[in-house]
Amino acid sequence: MRTNIAAFIAGGSLLLFLPAVPEYWGWMCAAIIIVSLFGVYLNRLSIQYRNASSVFMAICCCTMGFAWNADYAQDRLSNILSIEYEGKDLVLEGRVNALPQSSPGGAKFSFEVDQAFLGRELIESFPAQIYLSWQPAWRNPQDVPEIIPGQRWEFKVKIKRPYGSLNPHTFDFERWSFHQDFGASGAVRSGKLILEKDIAFTEFALAMEYQRWKLRQKIQRLLPRDARYGGVIAALVMGDQNAIDQDDWRVFNATGIGHLISISGLHVTMLAGFGAMLATFLWRRNTLPLWVPVGKVAAAVGFLTAFVYAWLAGFQIPAQRTMYMVGVVAFALWSGRNPRSFDIWWWALFFVLVIDPMAPYTPGFWLSFGAVAAILYAMQDSDGLLGLPTGRELEVHWKDRVIQALREACRVQAVVTIALLPLTLYWFYQVSIVSPLANAIAIPVVSYIVTPLAIAGALLPDFIGKWLLIPAHATMDYLAIMLAWMASWKWSIAWSSQPAWWAIALSTIGIVIAIRPGSIQESWMSRVAGLVLCATLFIQPLTNAHLEKGEFRATVLDIGQGTAVLIETKTKRLLYDTGPIQGKDNAGQRIILPYLRGRGIHHIDRMVISHSDSDHIGGAATLLKEVSFDSMMGSLPSTNPLLANLEERKIPAIPCRFGQQWSWDGVDFYIWHPHEQTVFEDQHPRKPNEVSCVLEVRNQTTSFWLTGDVEKQGEAEITERLTQTALNHLKGKNLIFMAPHHGSKTSSSQELLTALSPDEAFAQNGYRNRYGHPHPTVTARYQSMNIPFHQTPTTGAQVWKFPAKSEGRQGELLFWRQDSGRLWHREPS
Repeated sequence: MRTNIAAFIAGGSLLLFLPAVPEYWGWMCAAIIIVSLFGVYLNRLSIQYRNASSVFMAICCCTMGFAWNADYAQDRLSNILSIEYEGKDLVLEGRVNALPQSSPGGAKFSFEVDQAFLGRELIESFPAQIYLSWQPAWRNPQDVPEIIPGQRWEFKVKIKRPYGSLNPHTFDFERWSFHQDFGASGAVRSGKLILEKDIAFTEFALAMEYQRWKLRQKIQRLLPRDARYGGVIAALVMGDQNAIDQDDWRVFNATGIGHLISISGLHVTMLAGFGAMLATFLWRRNTLPLWVPVGKVAAAVGFLTAFVYAWLAGFQIPAQRTMYMVGVVAFALWSGRNPRSFDIWWWALFFVLVIDPMAPYTPGFWLSFGAVAAILYAMQDSDGLLGLPTGRELEVHWKDRVIQALREACRVQAVVTIALLPLTLYWFYQVSIVSPLANAIAIPVVSYIVTPLAIAGALLPDFIGKWLLIPAHATMDYLAIMLAWMASWKWSIAWSSQPAWWAIALSTIGIVIAIRPGSIQESWMSRVAGLVLCATLFIQPLTNAHLEKGEFRATVLDIGQGTAVLIETKTKRLLYDTGPIQGKDNAGQRIILPYLRGRGIHHIDRMVISHSDSDHIGGAATLLKEVSFDSMMGSLPSTNPLLANLEERKIPAIPCRFGQQWSWDGVDFYIWHPHEQTVFEDQHPRKPNEVSCVLEVRNQTTSFWLTGDVEKQGEAEITERLTQTALNHLKGKNLIFMAPHHGSKTSSSQELLTALSPDEAFAQNGYRNRYGHPHPTVTARYQSMNIPFHQTPTTGAQVWKFPAKSEGRQGELLFWRQDSGRLWHREPS
């Protein structure tokens, strides 16, 4: 059974690594399944080779898994918006079909489309479900009405196919859209409410989303308006984490208790147990047990309770996993079977992946199933796991039982901490040193005080619920004070990087040895050896070791409508610009920081800010909090808040001026603009674009130009500075040129391009951005000069590597969208 489930999962997983669904997958899978089943039949009928039937059945299950996921993927890919409707003004009629993300800055929500119109023409083929954002007009923040699941709306929208920035170690919006089955995303221009509530009696999922919204409203209404941890209470009750502040998440992650701030398996188990106890109490009355045994009724009610609460909690993977495990136990009890603990785990894994094949792309899947597997493996010879009744505990005194329970609780915590080490580092690039201590306090407080009070307060009538929610919040408030104190310790977090595959493999072997069942005292030496193998996870990647002196690498991040480029030499790093900011969302937090942490980069020698526009300076403040910088160079007015931030942190700030130059590891850096008299003035006489800091990075083979948003006037000045002597330095070099101002029509002048004669060019811009960058005339100009023009919406992140000498190693160019393409990634139109 386990082998067949594993084969099914392996076959399904194989498809998700392919760049596209094979064309004739249906016929191929059908043929393999028929041949496999025929092989099983023949072997059992006459040949009877040992294990042959098992092999044929495993091949059959593997093929069935592939076919199941291929059908799943094809169904989602057929739901994608046609290119012809991108950027058009459409009218959509349909329903809000999930709990929205609401905030003062607007609402984001899933929308089920019933009809779509282009003008007065009905669109026949249109995605069944899309993702919409409704932002208020800047003049009136109250313009967006309350969005409620089940409402029927008519919206005027402008949408596009699911598309997001694509970089290593960062959030993949296209994968997330594929997982959620969103065929398009876009913005609401205006809306007309048609029906306040349109939910049929048979629409269980939508009815549960409506009930989740009512629960969220109730929690917000009963708690004080200034209740800081109201979002945490909502997360514990119904899995909605959107209202939790990012600063609070930073504390929870630093102390390793983030897993508690959601619907965990323990919460579902508690409610299922409560439902089972209530059913037991009621069913024992009169002669009812003569019809159906109490145990069977309790198991069925426990599963039903877990099922309803899992849906109420948003059907998150930890809740699903627990629900399925409870269901397998209930089925076994009703059918007279006695399943082994790992069989229950395998069946839960199977059900999760059948219903949600994309689950392995979420950290909750690995952390939830990994933790349970580790506990089942390590504690299989327990004499009463965590004090749970096995019968043997009655043979000892109650004081000894308490000591035993505490001892095993400590062992379980240690087992989970060690077992999840590679998964934690893979997904989050950090390990909380204070996690064992923080969890020892937080687990009982959150699980046995805050969560029961919060759930009871949310489900009971208002006059009772208020007096349960308030103490739940107060308890969380006091706990958070202690957690914030722990998170403030300098050594509370150990930052690393995303571990290599070989480190994960070695650490897995070490974990199996370290947490294995049996006496710790009798096998402590081998367990320590296992922990030593786990230490390979913390080996920092030699990110620059394969760069020789004179070589450099440029990583052009897919940052949207903005700029961010990381330059690396053998021992030094420079970050040119920090991407855009929009409200509270900035590219530093969303893209640059995850990329740096995934690679294990915690120090950058110099930050260069080309100018003060928000799409170039947006992520700087975030990065200064999290990454160590030695200096900053830029073209900024003296009143810019970034300069005060740098001064407070005692980081030197240098005005960017023509003629400045320095050398790192045989790689030269040269400033071409603005003029040599530039200082940090209150207000530059020209607009910020024209004083952009233009940097050339040069070695013996390559000249790499970073131009910011410089426009025609600044380009003319650069052209004048390109004297014959300067041009002689560029002779024989491969010249890579950043299209200034994202390729706007006021830049990339013919004169500058003629003077430099680039071999290749690139631009960082947003997909279908509102500015129309790059402008068609600029694109045509590059094409007319036979200059390849690489744009990040098409390429994703670009990684350029330049050799020190023309002989020997060649330069390398990697486009992340092509290199890591999966079937859910699409080429922009």
